[in-house]
Amino acid sequence: MPDFQMGRWYEDFVVGEVIKHRPGRTILEADNTWFTLLTNNNHPIHFDHHYASKTPFGRPLVNSAFTLAVVTGLTVLDMSYRSIANLEWEHIRMPAPVFAGDTLYAESTVVEKRESKSKPDRGIVTIDTRAYNQRGELVMEFRRKSLAAKKGSGAIPDYENIPLDGK
Repeated sequence: MPDFQMGRWYEDFVVGEVIKHRPGRTILEADNTWFTLLTNNNHPIHFDHHYASKTPFGRPLVNSAFTLAVVTGLTVLDMSYRSIANLEWEHIRMPAPVFAGDTLYAESTVVEKRESKSKPDRGIVTIDTRAYNQRGELVMEFRRKSLAAKKGSGAIPDYENIPLDGK
Protein backbone atom coordinates (compact mmCIF):
# COMPACT_ATOMS: atom_id res chain seq x y z
CA MET A 1 0.00 0.00 0.00
CA PRO A 2 1.51 3.39 -0.94
CA ASP A 3 2.37 5.71 1.96
CA PHE A 4 -0.02 8.40 0.75
CA GLN A 5 -3.06 6.18 0.20
CA MET A 6 -5.96 6.90 2.54
CA GLY A 7 -7.71 3.71 3.54
CA ARG A 8 -7.71 0.29 1.95
CA TRP A 9 -9.40 -1.13 -1.06
CA TYR A 10 -10.88 -4.60 -0.70
CA GLU A 11 -7.76 -6.09 -2.32
CA ASP A 12 -5.49 -4.45 0.28
CA PHE A 13 -6.92 -6.39 3.23
CA VAL A 14 -4.88 -9.40 4.36
CA VAL A 15 -6.57 -12.00 6.55
CA GLY A 16 -4.67 -12.33 9.83
CA GLU A 17 -3.05 -8.90 9.59
CA VAL A 18 -3.05 -6.85 12.82
CA ILE A 19 -3.19 -3.09 12.40
CA LYS A 20 -2.38 -0.69 15.26
CA HIS A 21 -4.37 2.52 14.98
CA ARG A 22 -2.52 5.64 16.06
CA PRO A 23 -2.67 8.27 17.38
CA GLY A 24 -4.83 7.60 20.40
CA ARG A 25 -7.64 9.82 21.65
CA THR A 26 -7.94 11.27 25.14
CA ILE A 27 -11.54 11.42 26.31
CA LEU A 28 -12.50 14.75 27.86
CA GLU A 29 -15.29 15.32 30.34
CA ALA A 30 -16.86 17.75 27.83
CA ASP A 31 -16.87 15.01 25.14
CA ASN A 32 -18.83 12.73 27.43
CA THR A 33 -21.26 15.44 28.50
CA TRP A 34 -21.94 16.62 24.96
CA PHE A 35 -22.45 13.11 23.60
CA THR A 36 -24.69 12.17 26.50
CA LEU A 37 -26.82 15.26 25.95
CA LEU A 38 -26.90 14.90 22.15
CA THR A 39 -28.21 11.35 22.45
CA ASN A 40 -30.75 12.14 25.20
CA ASN A 41 -29.09 9.66 27.53
CA ASN A 42 -30.00 11.19 30.85
CA HIS A 43 -28.55 8.54 33.12
CA PRO A 44 -26.82 10.46 35.91
CA ILE A 45 -23.85 8.07 35.98
CA HIS A 46 -22.51 9.95 32.94
CA PHE A 47 -22.65 13.53 34.21
CA ASP A 48 -23.74 13.80 37.86
CA HIS A 49 -20.53 13.60 39.89
CA HIS A 50 -22.35 13.34 43.22
CA TYR A 51 -24.56 10.47 42.00
CA ALA A 52 -21.60 8.70 40.35
CA SER A 53 -19.54 9.01 43.54
CA LYS A 54 -22.06 6.68 45.23
CA THR A 55 -21.70 3.95 42.57
CA PRO A 56 -19.06 1.19 42.58
CA PHE A 57 -17.08 3.26 40.03
CA GLY A 58 -16.86 6.30 42.31
CA ARG A 59 -16.95 8.77 39.42
CA PRO A 60 -18.83 9.35 36.15
CA LEU A 61 -18.51 6.72 33.45
CA VAL A 62 -17.95 7.68 29.83
CA ASN A 63 -21.04 6.85 27.82
CA SER A 64 -20.37 3.43 26.25
CA ALA A 65 -21.93 4.47 22.92
CA PHE A 66 -19.44 7.34 22.82
CA THR A 67 -16.60 4.92 23.51
CA LEU A 68 -17.80 2.74 20.62
CA ALA A 69 -17.95 5.80 18.33
CA VAL A 70 -14.44 6.96 19.28
CA VAL A 71 -12.88 3.52 18.94
CA THR A 72 -14.53 3.04 15.55
CA GLY A 73 -13.29 6.48 14.54
CA LEU A 74 -9.74 5.51 15.48
CA THR A 75 -9.95 2.67 12.93
CA VAL A 76 -11.47 4.53 9.97
CA LEU A 77 -8.33 5.67 8.18
CA ASP A 78 -6.87 2.16 8.27
CA MET A 79 -9.95 -0.03 7.98
CA SER A 80 -13.05 1.60 6.50
CA TYR A 81 -12.08 4.85 4.81
CA ARG A 82 -12.83 3.27 1.43
CA SER A 83 -15.85 1.34 2.63
CA ILE A 84 -19.26 1.80 1.12
CA ALA A 85 -21.05 0.94 4.37
CA ASN A 86 -20.82 -0.84 7.68
CA LEU A 87 -22.98 -3.95 7.41
CA GLU A 88 -23.00 -5.47 10.86
CA TRP A 89 -21.77 -4.99 14.41
CA GLU A 90 -21.61 -7.90 16.81
CA HIS A 91 -20.09 -9.05 20.05
CA ILE A 92 -19.56 -5.58 21.47
CA ARG A 93 -17.98 -6.10 24.88
CA MET A 94 -16.80 -3.61 27.49
CA PRO A 95 -14.67 -5.46 30.08
CA ALA A 96 -13.45 -2.31 31.87
CA PRO A 97 -14.88 1.17 32.37
CA VAL A 98 -13.73 4.30 30.58
CA PHE A 99 -13.41 7.58 32.47
CA ALA A 100 -12.78 11.17 31.42
CA GLY A 101 -9.02 11.59 31.11
CA ASP A 102 -8.44 8.09 29.71
CA THR A 103 -6.60 7.85 26.40
CA LEU A 104 -7.85 5.14 24.07
CA TYR A 105 -5.77 3.22 21.55
CA ALA A 106 -7.08 0.59 19.16
CA GLU A 107 -5.89 -2.31 17.08
CA SER A 108 -7.75 -4.43 14.57
CA THR A 109 -7.32 -7.88 13.08
CA VAL A 110 -8.64 -8.75 9.63
CA VAL A 111 -10.58 -11.95 10.35
CA GLU A 112 -12.14 -12.74 6.99
CA LYS A 113 -12.82 -11.30 3.57
CA ARG A 114 -15.02 -12.45 0.72
CA GLU A 115 -16.27 -11.01 -2.52
CA SER A 116 -19.85 -9.81 -2.63
CA LYS A 117 -22.23 -12.38 -4.13
CA SER A 118 -24.41 -9.71 -5.74
CA LYS A 119 -22.01 -6.86 -6.63
CA PRO A 120 -18.65 -7.63 -8.29
CA ASP A 121 -17.21 -4.18 -7.46
CA ARG A 122 -17.01 -4.81 -3.70
CA GLY A 123 -16.31 -7.30 -0.95
CA ILE A 124 -17.12 -7.91 2.68
CA VAL A 125 -14.35 -7.60 5.26
CA THR A 126 -14.76 -8.89 8.83
CA ILE A 127 -12.68 -7.02 11.39
CA ASP A 128 -12.09 -7.61 15.11
CA THR A 129 -11.18 -4.42 16.97
CA ARG A 130 -9.83 -4.06 20.50
CA ALA A 131 -9.40 -0.82 22.45
CA TYR A 132 -7.05 -0.25 25.35
CA ASN A 133 -6.62 2.62 27.77
CA GLN A 134 -3.29 4.27 28.57
CA ARG A 135 -2.57 1.54 31.15
CA GLY A 136 -2.95 -1.21 28.53
CA GLU A 137 -6.28 -2.42 29.97
CA LEU A 138 -8.75 -3.80 27.46
CA VAL A 139 -11.79 -1.51 27.62
CA MET A 140 -13.74 -2.56 24.51
CA GLU A 141 -13.78 -5.14 21.76
CA PHE A 142 -16.13 -5.77 18.88
CA ARG A 143 -16.49 -7.37 15.49
CA ARG A 144 -17.83 -5.56 12.47
CA LYS A 145 -18.38 -6.28 8.81
CA SER A 146 -17.61 -3.59 6.31
CA LEU A 147 -18.50 -3.39 2.63
CA ALA A 148 -15.21 -2.43 0.96
CA ALA A 149 -14.91 -1.11 -2.58
CA LYS A 150 -12.55 -2.77 -5.05
CA LYS A 151 -9.80 -0.79 -6.78
CA GLY A 152 -10.91 1.11 -9.84
CA SER A 153 -14.47 -0.15 -9.57
CA GLY A 154 -16.15 3.23 -9.33
CA ALA A 155 -18.17 2.01 -6.31
CA ILE A 156 -16.85 5.05 -4.44
CA PRO A 157 -14.72 7.99 -5.63
CA ASP A 158 -10.95 7.56 -5.58
CA TYR A 159 -10.22 10.36 -3.13
CA GLU A 160 -6.65 10.98 -4.34
CA ASN A 161 -7.94 11.52 -7.88
CA ILE A 162 -10.85 13.88 -7.22
CA PRO A 163 -10.13 16.94 -9.38
CA LEU A 164 -9.71 20.23 -7.54
CA ASP A 165 -11.36 22.25 -10.32
CA GLY A 166 -14.82 21.30 -9.06
CA LYS A 167 -15.66 18.92 -11.91
